[in-house]
Amino acid sequence: MGKTNDVGAVAKYLWYGDDFTGASDTLATFASAGLRALLCLGVPRAERLQSIGALDALGIAGAARTMSPEEMSAELEPVGRYAAETGVKLLHYKCCSTFDSSPDIGSLGAAMRILRRHVQNRFTPVIGGQPSLARYCAFGNLFAGAGADGEIFRLDRHPTMSAHPSTPMHEADLRSHLQAQGIDDIGLIDWRRLGSAGMDELDAMIDERETVLFDALDETHLAAIGDIVWRRAERASLLAVGASSVAQAAIAHWRKLGWAPAHGGEAKVKPAAAPVMLLVGSQSPVSAQQTAHALSADGLYQPVSIDPSRRAASILDFAEEAETCARLLGEGRSVLAYLGPVAEHGPSRLAVAQACGRLLKRVLERAGAVRRVGIAGGDTSSLSVEALGIWALGFAGALAPGVSLTRVHADDARLNGLELMLKGGQMGPQDNIRAPAARNVRVRNSLPSSFRGAP
Repeated sequence: MGKTNDVGAVAKYLWYGDDFTGASDTLATFASAGLRALLCLGVPRAERLQSIGALDALGIAGAARTMSPEEMSAELEPVGRYAAETGVKLLHYKCCSTFDSSPDIGSLGAAMRILRRHVQNRFTPVIGGQPSLARYCAFGNLFAGAGADGEIFRLDRHPTMSAHPSTPMHEADLRSHLQAQGIDDIGLIDWRRLGSAGMDELDAMIDERETVLFDALDETHLAAIGDIVWRRAERASLLAVGASSVAQAAIAHWRKLGWAPAHGGEAKVKPAAAPVMLLVGSQSPVSAQQTAHALSADGLYQPVSIDPSRRAASILDFAEEAETCARLLGEGRSVLAYLGPVAEHGPSRLAVAQACGRLLKRVLERAGAVRRVGIAGGDTSSLSVEALGIWALGFAGALAPGVSLTRVHADDARLNGLELMLKGGQMGPQDNIRAPAARNVRVRNSLPSSFRGAP
């Protein structure tokens, strides 16, 4: 421990996103605060980072959310070693803002056990809410909105998350949820303590437990958590678990230290100058509404239906649909390819998401004019980006809270500079899917122009 990266790429903060949409949200969080950040696909090579220059924060995007604990060990051990070698103070395991996971799939408990071995501090904070995305943690229980500006539900009664196809959330108490994944003796600092207790009292409460869950209902709570977590990280490197609210808490503290601008700037995401390819793999009701809204705009997108029920699991291939998408894009028409229902006894959801990734790869190989792509669905985003073989994503803008437009860094000249929207199934307003092609969107972005404009 204690080494510094010889390319100076990471000064303070390293995050691992357990899916690509969430990882890109943390990228947007740093970039929108006027900080230099980059999201890599896997542990980066030093020579690649040298071309980027110094960073305030570095992300590593992965797909641990879909993995077994054994697979997670192979995925996360290199990340932990990299954190130790570079000497970062805060290693953030970025999970979904709804904490959906299970002992067997995307286990947060497994991630904590693996990564704790690579930090010095026994204290592991878990930040339970992200108010900017309508995720609220009160007395250890997580509540979440259903769609943009939707009703707030306790997580075990949420219409989508309680019925998630892979990791349904039947428990809203995050302490019980983590205990089921092997993390015992979890302390809680509830929102009342954050507003009233002194630092000595909070320190005493923290010292009683190795893992401490923090409530979060608003920005003031995140600022208080940032003070607590960063003071301890400066003493000894630590692991923190949570959504992009972990980054928001750290940034709030950095502003007090003068390490981050008081406010970010603004820029515009311009309408696409070439046809846009959208791939909707999400099965959520929010994405279904967004897809219907996008297709209701006359001529904006050409629809291409993807029906996995017509294929056997052993020959799951969407080559025909890929050729249709490429042909339409070659004619200068934007395309919205959307996945039909994934049957209970048909190909697995993982296999379907992998096939969607192969579809997108084929389309981009055949439709060179496409310079902007949107993907809806966490697993579809993660596996599609992996299939493309890119090595990093920079921030290009934010289309909505939790929905980022990124710029691709790739060795393949056909992909380098491609603009890529990654969106979780629950994220964005009704018109979010049509946004990449259809409208101007004001976004926060204060990266230096030389970095923002680089491919």
